[in-house]
Amino acid sequence: MARTGVWLIGARGSVATTAIAGAAAVRAGAAPPTGCVSELPDFAGAGLPAWGDLVFGGHDIVDTPLVRRVEQLVRGGVIPAGLADLVWTDLTVAEGEIRDGTNRDPARLIADIASFRRRNRVERVVVVNVASTEPACVPHPAHNYLADLDRALHSLPASSLYAYAAMRASCAYVDFTPSTGAWLPALDELAQVIGVPYAGRDGKTGESLLRSVLAPMFARRALDVLSWSGTNLLGGGDGATLADPAAAAAKDAGKRRVLEGELGAPVDGRVHIDHVPALGDWKTSWDHVLFEGFLGTRMTLQVTWQGCDSALAAPLVLDLARFMAVADEPGPVQAMGFFFKDPVGTGPHGLVAQYDALRDWAFR
Repeated sequence: MARTGVWLIGARGSVATTAIAGAAAVRAGAAPPTGCVSELPDFAGAGLPAWGDLVFGGHDIVDTPLVRRVEQLVRGGVIPAGLADLVWTDLTVAEGEIRDGTNRDPARLIADIASFRRRNRVERVVVVNVASTEPACVPHPAHNYLADLDRALHSLPASSLYAYAAMRASCAYVDFTPSTGAWLPALDELAQVIGVPYAGRDGKTGESLLRSVLAPMFARRALDVLSWSGTNLLGGGDGATLADPAAAAAKDAGKRRVLEGELGAPVDGRVHIDHVPALGDWKTSWDHVLFEGFLGTRMTLQVTWQGCDSALAAPLVLDLARFMAVADEPGPVQAMGFFFKDPVGTGPHGLVAQYDALRDWAFR
């Protein structure tokens, strides 16, 4: 397959940096593609871009170079110490393709992506939003119709402005965060008009991945879940962002939709998020499930998950870039629901059913 551009929104963040460094390591044979769904035997022969065909660039509002970010991630135990020198050249090349994301002029954002495409002679570009979570979008009448939106771009949150620019640049777009992004009727209309695919939203990497597996167990055993509560301890930039109650509420809404989709109805309880800076890029989640069994007997399940956010998310970002590079349907790609808490479209909710749908789609 021809070279594929991967344009990352939040390109100097931990997830993006881990994805860029990880792709370079896999390409060099220095690390196995552990955690990459696209490398499973089920997808061999699906015509996905090879690791050597991926070219990285992106937008960011911070100026810490990728090489420095890798050094920070090495100190935090996210990236192996010996890897930084091996992927230095790849990081330097990618750093040269990162542009300032603070300018809200859509014409300039579109021009940045178009220039990246021409300069690197890539056949297709996939734009992936891995920036910080935004609060829920303030509704605006212009968000419903493309003709109105073109005259009211100032009403868009940053994530949706990036989605607009990606689509206008004829790129596939992926929302890996719970931010609004492409989740507006006018942007769906734009995707249909331009003929580009999009997918999202909010990558299913840790606690919600566990929920998507455990919730069907209760449903299929006819056990009544009375409440499902959780506590998340987060460090790093994600933790700092989610210390904002509005951003945390947007995150919690996606987590709740995972449960509602699996259990078939709303369930009591919410997720409490605490920012613990000392944890760095690591996170701990604790879930408490109160359920009722035969004769009304009440029981509980408690589960603790400890993981590295970037190491969990980065391979999925690479998966999505590879899958979306071969997506040819305009509008939402329902088969990508496997990767998300709150997937677009009307595809299945169960993790196994979502995986089967992804495999079928890959060989459509």
